Amino acid sequence: MSRKSIVIATFAAVFLLPVIALAAPGVEEAPKFILTTSSERGLFAFAAAFAIGLAALGGGMGQGRAVAAALEGICRNPNSAGKVLVPMLLGLAFIESLVIFALIIAFQAGGFVTLAVPGSVLP
Repeated sequence: MSRKSIVIATFAAVFLLPVIALAAPGVEEAPKFILTTSSERGLFAFAAAFAIGLAALGGGMGQGRAVAAALEGICRNPNSAGKVLVPMLLGLAFIESLVIFALIIAFQAGGFVTLAVPGSVLP
């Protein structure tokens, strides 16, 4: 596959597929934030799991490239190890914070799945 077709397929998967999910007809008598069927709950749980997996994949790749670049710089100039280490660790912390944000969002999204359990009280 060419690079252009990969970019187009990624764009379609990220931006156009959620539009199809949002275009589904809703249930009029129930509030919008309650998932009424088990298949809707399952799809929502799958989406949360997919989101955290994608965030962990991206974070891992970003951290790998950051560490590789820092180690390459240290190998080329060993005297710069002290100057490279702190910015590298700071960058790794920022990358990891994005993965933690995705985890928090996935847990909050999972809260909507538990709201639809029969007998639960709405907030």
